[in-house]
Amino acid sequence: MYKILVLEDDELFASTVEDFLSDEGFEVDIASDGEECLDFNFKKNYDLYLFDINVPKINGLELLEQLRTSGDNTPSIFLTSYKDKDTLQTAFLNGCDDYLKKPADLDELLLRIKALLKRNKKQFDVIKLSESITFNPTNKRVYEKEEDLNLPVKVLELIELFIENRGDIVTKEMIISKLWATSQEYSEGSIRVYINQIKKLLDKDTILNIKGVGYKIEF
Repeated sequence: MYKILVLEDDELFASTVEDFLSDEGFEVDIASDGEECLDFNFKKNYDLYLFDINVPKINGLELLEQLRTSGDNTPSIFLTSYKDKDTLQTAFLNGCDDYLKKPADLDELLLRIKALLKRNKKQFDVIKLSESITFNPTNKRVYEKEEDLNLPVKVLELIELFIENRGDIVTKEMIISKLWATSQEYSEGSIRVYINQIKKLLDKDTILNIKGVGYKIEF
């Protein structure tokens, strides 16, 4: 399932958003201030950020600017009560992709989340990998004739990365960024193991090794 990090210091609203998005199949973490949000980000990779602006310690604008400066391009939506053009302009200059004014309509929020994820190559429909094997991007599971193969999480994340970049080269840096959080040490040996697992699952010729650059999937 897609992972969303929510920065919101209003406990009731945060809980409402968490319950709603969880029911829609998302994995949600809630941070009540900017520093806690950074801690979450340090330990886990996310598919989307939902940030309030006026929060303690590090406000949402400054936080997103820090993340963008560090090379984090995770899609971001601001949920804010601010309506002035200067604040909204700063939000976009700091790297946000969309915003929704409070009080937010949750159905509209869901539409915006799905639209933004789709623009960033995230899938919601089941994808056929072979005659008998499918990948469900919503719960990030691989099935063979409707039986869950219970693949390791990092193998599933890697399959998702390849699907999102079909026809393009997936570099080692892209794999590391996808599979390991900032706080984790990556292993090149592990990457090779995960690649070989996918080759065995599909076909050895499905993933091409582009020497010195990365990999490319063909199916």
